[in-house]
Amino acid sequence: MNVIQEINSFNDKFATQGSKLRIEKRGEKLNIRGSLPSKEDKNNFKIQRISLGLKADISGLEEAKKKLQLINLQLELNQFDWINWIVNPNKNEIKNNFEFPNRLKQFEEFFFKENKSDYLSSTRKTTWRSSYKPYMKRVLNIYNYNDSRDLEKIFQKTLESYKEGSRSRKQCATSLSVLAKFLEIKLPENWKLKSKGYGLNKAGFRDLPTDEMIEILWEKIPNNSWKFVFGLMATYGLRNHEVFFCDLSSLTNYGDKIIRVLPTTKTGEHQVWPFHPEWVEKFELSKLGENPKLLPNINKDLKTTTLQNIGKKITDQFKRYSLQIKPYDLRHAWAVRTIFYDLPDTVAARMMGHSVSLHTQTYHHWITKRDQQQAVNNALLKVKRAKSI
Repeated sequence: MNVIQEINSFNDKFATQGSKLRIEKRGEKLNIRGSLPSKEDKNNFKIQRISLGLKADISGLEEAKKKLQLINLQLELNQFDWINWIVNPNKNEIKNNFEFPNRLKQFEEFFFKENKSDYLSSTRKTTWRSSYKPYMKRVLNIYNYNDSRDLEKIFQKTLESYKEGSRSRKQCATSLSVLAKFLEIKLPENWKLKSKGYGLNKAGFRDLPTDEMIEILWEKIPNNSWKFVFGLMATYGLRNHEVFFCDLSSLTNYGDKIIRVLPTTKTGEHQVWPFHPEWVEKFELSKLGENPKLLPNINKDLKTTTLQNIGKKITDQFKRYSLQIKPYDLRHAWAVRTIFYDLPDTVAARMMGHSVSLHTQTYHHWITKRDQQQAVNNALLKVKRAKSI
């Protein structure tokens, strides 16, 4: 029996079971044809084809039979999705306008699939809103207004739409990398190189406040509760929301002044030392060791709010008091301060709750200056010793 006869025999047998699908041979390839949900409206059925990408031979036919049975089962269970049946030899190439938006929706569902607690759900919502949603929206817009359907080019245009050296560009690259892995597509080889630039590692560095300016600004704040917030951020380099998720019991007069950032925060539990240590006394932080309720009374229940909303309250207060700096300036100033205390970069990174690579990339300018200064000092010391002999 040849392939055509085998196809007809199978189709006849399958039709007697009530199936409205059949295998057909078109050229040298096999397809499935029949009543299938519309790509635009799954409740509307019409005659369509599914290209299987299989050769029209006995081996291909056996595989086609299995696929036909699977499609039929998916239809019966109302689980049929066109995304699973689009044959695309080049995974980077999207053939249909409906496919990419649907895949983005699937990616969002996948992102939230691992929720196991109210806290984790709230945290992932915050992460999605701030670190993924803006970039998913941007890549979809660029996809819609672009003639090309090559996702490598679409992703590259999306990345290049952000300013070089910006934090947004870095975050866009990270988010699209996760998306690319989900879609099983290949990104350009120089993707990491193109994505570089986490804010402070280019010319035009942020004008960070001096220690003297920080002390003056602290004095300027009229509300004692918010003075404590400012003092904690300046002394310990905390993220906005971390101020409200710390164990401050060590700040008592007899404590070691090492605070513990709790695991409910963005990057999990870590310990932080004060730089400058004397600021614990200067900013009266020991009072918080005795009574942490001296901090502002805000909603910290992550079942009803998010870390992002909590952090925004601090940003709003900085604007309200016309402090002329951003809350994160205190964090960056702390990081730079530790560099010139000769604190090892690995230790500083751990205290800040991020990776060593991100730390060295972000503060590359100051780290380089420190290392060069140390090299110069060593060279001058050798010359001095040589002359004294």
